[in-house]
Amino acid sequence: MADAPLLIYGANGYSGRLILAEALARGHRPVVAGRSEGAVRALAAEHRLEVRIADLADAASLREALRGVRVVLHCAGPFAHTSDAMVAACLEAGAHYLDITGEIAVFERVAARSDAARERGITLLPGVGFDVVPTDCLALHLKERLPGATALTLAIVGGTAPSRGTAMTMAENAGAGGAVRRGGRITRVPAAWRTRRIPFADRERLCVTIPWGDIATAWRSTGIPDITVYAATSARGVRMLRLTRLVGPLLATRPVQQLLKWSVRRRPAGPSDERRSGARSQFWGEVTDAAGLSARARMTGPDGYALTAQTAVRAAERVLAGGVATGFQTPAAAFGAGFIREIPGISLEDLP
Repeated sequence: MADAPLLIYGANGYSGRLILAEALARGHRPVVAGRSEGAVRALAAEHRLEVRIADLADAASLREALRGVRVVLHCAGPFAHTSDAMVAACLEAGAHYLDITGEIAVFERVAARSDAARERGITLLPGVGFDVVPTDCLALHLKERLPGATALTLAIVGGTAPSRGTAMTMAENAGAGGAVRRGGRITRVPAAWRTRRIPFADRERLCVTIPWGDIATAWRSTGIPDITVYAATSARGVRMLRLTRLVGPLLATRPVQQLLKWSVRRRPAGPSDERRSGARSQFWGEVTDAAGLSARARMTGPDGYALTAQTAVRAAERVLAGGVATGFQTPAAAFGAGFIREIPGISLEDLP
C-alpha cells in the first residue's frame, strides 16, 4: 500500500462525488475510501484510483486505510456519528483531518482534541464546505472592518434543496431546538427563536434563527461573544419550526426517527446538476460594537454543493502544502478572511 497525499472518505456519497470530481479537475489523484465496498470500488475503477475499504466501526480496518495518508477529507455523515472515529484514527496515523460538517456538537468535540492534535503535529479542520467556509470568512472580514465588534449576525440562503445526507442530519436533530452564542457561551433557545427580514443581494427575505455551525466556529475565528445565525425561509417554514417546540420529545423517539429517516431515504441523493447550475448561495453579515457602530456586508456564490466541493479541495491543498497551524482550526483562522474569494463566482460587497 503506497503512501497517499489525500484520502477522501465517503467519496461515493452525494457531496463526496462532487468533491472527488473537483479534486480530479484540479489535477489530484486521491485515494477513495468508504465502507460500501461495491460502490467505492466501482467509483475507483471509473477513475483508475486507488481504493481502500474501511468501516468506521472497525478501528483496525480504519487504521490500515489511513496508512501513509497525509490528509483525510472526511465526507461521510451524519458527522455526529462518524467524526469521532475518524479523528481518533487520524491522531493515531498522524494524518491531518478535514471534514464538511456543519454540526455544532461536532465542532465542539473536535475542538476538545486540539491539544492532542498539536502534540501529534496535525491539523484538525472541520467545516471546510458550505458549512462554514463562506460565513466564517465573512465573519472575520467584518471583524477586521470593526475590530471592537461585540455582536455578530449572519444569514444564509443555500440556493437548493438539501441532499439526502443533509436531510438525514436534519431529521436526527428535529425537535432539538436552536442555539445562539451569548457572552461567549453556546446557549440553547427554542426553535425559530427569532425572525428577521434580511436584505440579501437579490431581495429582502424572511429569515429565522437556526443552530448553524458558526455558533461554534465564528467565536473561535473572531472572538466576538454574541453570535446569531439566520436562514431564509417562508412563513410556513417558521410555523413548522415553531410546531416542533410542542412535539420535540416525540420527534426524538425511535419510531418517529425511523419514520423520518425512511422518508429521507426515499428522496433523491441530492439536487440535480441542472438545478444546481441555476442556483446561487447568498450570505449577509453584520457586526456591532458597544458604541453602536456597525459594519455590514453581503456575498453571493455558487450553489451550496458546488461551493462545498471547491472550498473543501482548496482547503485540502492548503494543508497539503504545509504551513497551516496544528491543533483545532477554523477555515478563516487557518487561511484568512480572503480564502473564500479564491473561489470562482464569489462576489463580496461591503454595505454602507
